[in-house]
Amino acid sequence: MQRFRLFFLIVLSAMLSGCGYNTIQQQDEAVKAQWSEVLNQYQRRADLVPNLVATVKGFAAQEERVLTEVTNARSRVGQMNISADQASDPETLKKFQAAQGELSGALSRLLVVSENYPELKSNENFRDLQVQLEGTENRVTVARNRYIQSVQAYNTHIRQFPVNITAKLFGYQPKANFSVENEAAISKAPTVEFAPAAPAPAPGG
Repeated sequence: MQRFRLFFLIVLSAMLSGCGYNTIQQQDEAVKAQWSEVLNQYQRRADLVPNLVATVKGFAAQEERVLTEVTNARSRVGQMNISADQASDPETLKKFQAAQGELSGALSRLLVVSENYPELKSNENFRDLQVQLEGTENRVTVARNRYIQSVQAYNTHIRQFPVNITAKLFGYQPKANFSVENEAAISKAPTVEFAPAAPAPAPGG
C-alpha cells in the first residue's frame, strides 16, 4: 500500500510538471514579488510627501490649494494599498492606478508652483527632496515595467495548451495588468528642474 502511494505521488508529480503546473507556481510567485516591489516604490514616494509639503509651506504657505491637493492625494493612496491577489482584479487595479495617478498629478503641480519662489528653489532641503522624488519616480517606472512583464509571462503561459487545462483545473485565472493609457501617463514623471536661484542685487543697485 505504501509503495502504491509513493508510486502514485511520483506519477502525479510528473504529470503536473509536464502540464506546466510547476511553472505556473513559479510565475505566480514572481508576479507577487514584483507587485511587492511596486508597492515598495510607491510607498517610498508617499513617504517623501509630508516633508515636501512642509518645506514648500515654509516658503509658500499661500499655495494652500496645491498643498491640500497633494496631502489629500497621498491620503487616498494610503487607502489603496492592495495585495497582489487584489491587483488581479481589473476594477481594483484601475482604482489603484487612479489614486497613484492623482498623486503624480498633484506632485507635478506642486513642483510647477515652486518655480515661482526663488528662495524655495534654492533651499537645500527642497533640492534634496526633489532629487529623492526624481529617483523614486524612476524606481516606480522600473518596478511597474517589471511587474507588467511578469504578468504578461504568466498570462501567456496559462493560456497555452495543455497548460490552460491545468490552470482551469486548479483555478488559475489571467491577471489584470496596468493599462496602456496609464503607462503613457506614468512614464512622464514629475519634471524636476534645477534652475539657478535669482542673483542677489548688487550693493547700492
